[in-house]
Amino acid sequence: MSTYVYDFIEGDRSRADLLGGKGANLAEMTRLGLPVPPGFTVSTEACRAYLADGRPPAGLFDEVNGHLREIEIRLGRRFGDPHDPLLLAVRSGGRYSMPGMMETILDIGLNDATVAGLAAQSGDERFAWDSYRRLIQMFGRTVYGVPADEFERELAALRATTGPAGPDAEQLRGLVGTYKKVFAAQVGHDFPQAPHEQLYLAIRAVFESWNAERAVLYRRREHIPDDLGTAVNVMAMVFGNLGPDSGTGVAFTRDPATGAPGVYGDYLPDAQGEDVVAGIRNTVGLAELERIDPASFRQLTEIMATLERHYRDLCDVEFTIERGKLWMLQTRVGKRTPAAAFVIAAQLVDEGLIGLDEALHRVTAGQLAQLMFPAFDLAAAPEPLATAVGASPGAAVGRVVFDSAAAAAATEPVILVRRETNPDDLPGMIAARGVLTSRGGKTSHAAVVARGMGRTCVCGAEALRIDPERGEFTVGDRVVRAGELISIDGTTGRVFPGEVPVQPSPVARYLAGELKPEADRLVAAVHRLLSHADAVRRLGVRANADTPADAERARRFGASGIGLCRTEHMFLGDRRELVERLILADDPDRLAEALAALLPLQRADIEGILAAMDGLPVTIRLIDPPLHEFLPPLAELTARVARAEALGEDPGRDGLLLTAVRRMHEANPMLGLRGVRLGLVVPGLFGMQVRAIAEATAQRVAAGGDPRPEIMVPLVADVRELAAVRAEVEAVLATVPGAPPIPVGTMVETPRAALTAGDIAAEAHFFSFGTNDLTQTTWAFSRDDVEGSFFSGYLERGIFAVSPFETIDATGVGRLIRLAVAEGRATRPELTVGVCGEHGGDPDSVAFFADAGLDYVSCSPYRVPVARLAAGRAAVRLTGPGSDSR
Repeated sequence: MSTYVYDFIEGDRSRADLLGGKGANLAEMTRLGLPVPPGFTVSTEACRAYLADGRPPAGLFDEVNGHLREIEIRLGRRFGDPHDPLLLAVRSGGRYSMPGMMETILDIGLNDATVAGLAAQSGDERFAWDSYRRLIQMFGRTVYGVPADEFERELAALRATTGPAGPDAEQLRGLVGTYKKVFAAQVGHDFPQAPHEQLYLAIRAVFESWNAERAVLYRRREHIPDDLGTAVNVMAMVFGNLGPDSGTGVAFTRDPATGAPGVYGDYLPDAQGEDVVAGIRNTVGLAELERIDPASFRQLTEIMATLERHYRDLCDVEFTIERGKLWMLQTRVGKRTPAAAFVIAAQLVDEGLIGLDEALHRVTAGQLAQLMFPAFDLAAAPEPLATAVGASPGAAVGRVVFDSAAAAAATEPVILVRRETNPDDLPGMIAARGVLTSRGGKTSHAAVVARGMGRTCVCGAEALRIDPERGEFTVGDRVVRAGELISIDGTTGRVFPGEVPVQPSPVARYLAGELKPEADRLVAAVHRLLSHADAVRRLGVRANADTPADAERARRFGASGIGLCRTEHMFLGDRRELVERLILADDPDRLAEALAALLPLQRADIEGILAAMDGLPVTIRLIDPPLHEFLPPLAELTARVARAEALGEDPGRDGLLLTAVRRMHEANPMLGLRGVRLGLVVPGLFGMQVRAIAEATAQRVAAGGDPRPEIMVPLVADVRELAAVRAEVEAVLATVPGAPPIPVGTMVETPRAALTAGDIAAEAHFFSFGTNDLTQTTWAFSRDDVEGSFFSGYLERGIFAVSPFETIDATGVGRLIRLAVAEGRATRPELTVGVCGEHGGDPDSVAFFADAGLDYVSCSPYRVPVARLAAGRAAVRLTGPGSDSR
């Protein structure tokens, strides 16, 4: 028979796949000799078996009972004993941290008999009845789906009749009776009195919470596989709500917002575990714990130092103090903001705990992208409405909404404003630009989830009186209603009315060459890790740039050349009329005149780009889109001509344009007369462009420059197409004095080109994958059409984990790329291979391209630093992170 249950002492952190992250870390702390309440973990394997069969696997609860007896022996208490009861906590714990997404049930084992034993054991009858009402509420919501409001309404009504001290023991006894009636009315039977039944139902409920809507949504966003399942951790209850010498808290070994060294966290005296994370009460800082209970504080900081050295990373912990005794309930590698990720990684290198390879492995290109976002210009900001806890940095501006559904449905930027968030608010938190709460601190649900998602968050704004029913919040005499603009600063914790101007972030200014690396701690960390990425990466990073200004920007951001210069962009604006003349030319002489008019303009543009990229390769793509894109739309021309004819006027040029548009109209121009086909059908078009490139290159050489152009032929599907164009290119180059040899390659953007790459490589000096069109032609859909129709449904149903236009489809499109690389280099071993589609700036795609053996990626100038870091991380991942590189 399979083993499904493991005592904490049996595991370690290497078994996270089986025990879940929480269970593996509880086992690790137990092995380290830290004060962990005794307990056991029901494995993810048991969860997967339950979800597959709809029932617990055979023998599971016999194993649970056996491990439960071990806890009873260890503590000298029995589960269900009416005189001295053992109570249990049941918590979920998947392989990857999913804060607040699944379920926890505390105080399992309480019933009408054991509540008296708990009162006698603790000497506090009020505490016992309060624990019982908590169990009924959590059990009802988690196991049977009873809406929390059904219980909260009764609790609020009772609190309205009591003084500042809250309900006494007798009133809480009455509330338990009311809760049991609510439970029975909602569920259809009485609250279960058998402790073992409570435990079994709780374990099943945690299994089922893996497929709860919010958990599925969170996994989809974080790209966590759906088939992992969750473990269930069962441990003896310890109580933080036994008076002033008890309490509960969450702490970090470093500041998760900034990375600053020191112990950070929240503490709630006389409170139970979930109260801190839920954010329903505002906490005090850990410095207050040092005053309240110096011995526990000292022990906690020693344990946290031990954990950080052991895990070699920022750790967050949950702990409870029960009448002066410290208990550790959880540890994990803590979530952090992008700024903290870079700062902490660099600090750990300095402290000798990790090497630079490992540090690079611990930051992501997505985090670097977030650090490039603008920040508020506080010098131009008005007086803040409130100042609270900056829980997740960033500058967010949006219209106020008070519930998750409104945020998710919004069509413009919004700020989700709540008293506190709970897991059901996840859709709204994903949709919102920022989150603002009046309760909670840096370790509340809102803060932890926002940091993990990179959302701006301000918590604990006590000055706000939030009234969701009226759709407003007040600060003193000021009323802010739903739909009004506010700005929140997740770094300073300030909340501003209206829209605050933004300014470039320090990281963006450093990348643009405006700040030195030593400008501040964050910039220094980014410089250090990005420099190491450049040192270890094998993949070059070029930029897509069509103007000298874009080329100069790309070079400042660290591009090693231009991978895509789209010449058709040089024909827009005032020059569009010259293209119209080209299209309307009805004899060879007029066609030659139109091409001659375009030549000097294209030559000047290319010369400027070559100058900006002097000494670096510049891949210039010959015109790609169908010519009708340079003409007015068919419907617009038809209407203009019809109007002129109705008025008895001569439609003039519009009539000629309409005839041309109708002549070139295609049902699907993406698959029609464009790219290489256009160059072969329109005499002299490609020749003019090649001459412009050659003459611009010759002028740069004459001026003492080092131009390195490459000519790229788009949409080739057959080697004969490329051979014909290459012959024309070489013929034109031979007529331009001073022009050096220029490599000719092709853009691989059709399946046939990929499948015949071995043949095409005989005529190509290089390949560049146009992954946008390669994705469209491989999947047989048009991006412009499908993204607005069925893509969202595919993502919601899990058919796509991510759009294939966002991250490369490694299975299908990726297979074509690998095949083309292999067969192209088999024909021409020195073949240079790159990618110039939008995937070139996507970190996950960059990792694929590195593994596939490409030479470079090309992306937007603003994505160049992101791609540089992603390429460095890919090199570290391919060779394995090392701890000896400093």
